[in-house]
Amino acid sequence: MSQSLRRGRAVGLALGYLADVLWADPRRGHPVAAFGAVASSLERLTYSDRRAAGVAHTGILLGALGALGVVAERAAARRGPGWTAAVTAAATFVVLGGTSLGRTGAAMAHFLDDGDVAGARGLVPSLCGRDPQSLDEDGIARATVESVAENTADAQVAPLWWGAIGGVPGLLVYRGANTLDAMIGHKSPRLLRFGWAAARFDDLANYLPARATGLLVAVCAPAVSGSPRAAVAAWRRDAAHHPSPNAGVVEASFAGALGVRLGGPTQYAHRLEMRPTLGEGRAPGVGDVTRSVRLSRAVQLAAAVAAVVVTAAGRSGRRASAPR
Repeated sequence: MSQSLRRGRAVGLALGYLADVLWADPRRGHPVAAFGAVASSLERLTYSDRRAAGVAHTGILLGALGALGVVAERAAARRGPGWTAAVTAAATFVVLGGTSLGRTGAAMAHFLDDGDVAGARGLVPSLCGRDPQSLDEDGIARATVESVAENTADAQVAPLWWGAIGGVPGLLVYRGANTLDAMIGHKSPRLLRFGWAAARFDDLANYLPARATGLLVAVCAPAVSGSPRAAVAAWRRDAAHHPSPNAGVVEASFAGALGVRLGGPTQYAHRLEMRPTLGEGRAPGVGDVTRSVRLSRAVQLAAAVAAVVVTAAGRSGRRASAPR
């Protein structure tokens, strides 16, 4: 990677993060929603109750995003680092969702603090796919903490990770994969085979970022009067029992950092899952929802700083000529 491209990417990641902090997700015309509409239209043509059909569907969409990213970044690079920074900033802003996550979590804490369970239930679909009507106040608090934890990795750390490694193509392909997993990766009877490829690709794309998130949670635990040691201990002890190889790491580290106990019966639209216990101590309450948002924001900032520093400090990939 040339120094000019590396510098443009680093500046773009920083600007994109700041844009998300200032403006969050646009309420209308979000490019991710446009991608979802295209994916839904393509699904009408590609759907079949077979894994091979899902592989083709996922490959077409992510391949197109990767090609778009390569073309955009190369065109920008030819114009100079300023253009690379602008294109990277735009892509970063589009794919990040950390500020919207924090605002939704804070709104949930407000509903719960006011005793407005109906309002809180109405906000549950903005965080996760659980059945809102099956949740009481304690269940909503637990669901929110778990969702804030998992989405801290999915909406912020992982995109920045892939932006630092792959620039604009990495940003776009990651967000596309995460969106497809949310759309068709659920284990409903209709999508069990068709959504297999999207779910497995998302697991692979999140494997290392989830563990980076766990480390950042431990580092940032003092921001919520938590213990880094407890975060790491919960991760090592409990994460492997979670059905997700990635969500378990992040949720367990959050549980340890916050000093709460997560897991238990989890009702989705299509199934009931008995989740393992993550962490030790009391069940999360309203105050822990607020603390989870603060911890998430601290992790988001740390991830942005790390991504920018790593990108800026990366090697150019060119070997110096040997002296003659």
